[in-house]
Amino acid sequence: MTTTVTVSLTIGEDGVIRVGKTRVTLDTVVYAFQDGATAEEIASQYPSLDLADVYLVIAYYLKHKAEVETYLQKREKAIEEVRQLNESRFRFA
Repeated sequence: MTTTVTVSLTIGEDGVIRVGKTRVTLDTVVYAFQDGATAEEIASQYPSLDLADVYLVIAYYLKHKAEVETYLQKREKAIEEVRQLNESRFRFA
């Protein structure tokens, strides 16, 4: 018997990928994993995440590393642009 398990990732209108119907982003899980956190630690830190979903997200990341890394780089660039915009708008003389 063959079973297919899918990763529950949702892309919001803002282009941010979230895990299932939670507010936890793909970025959050991947960065925690890269920092050495176990799936259990990540699930414990984000109670809205199911442990099985954390494992699925980690597996997805490992199988699609280049694609996820490209997404993360784009997110980091967008975050930096927003930060710079905010700093220029709210700079005190």
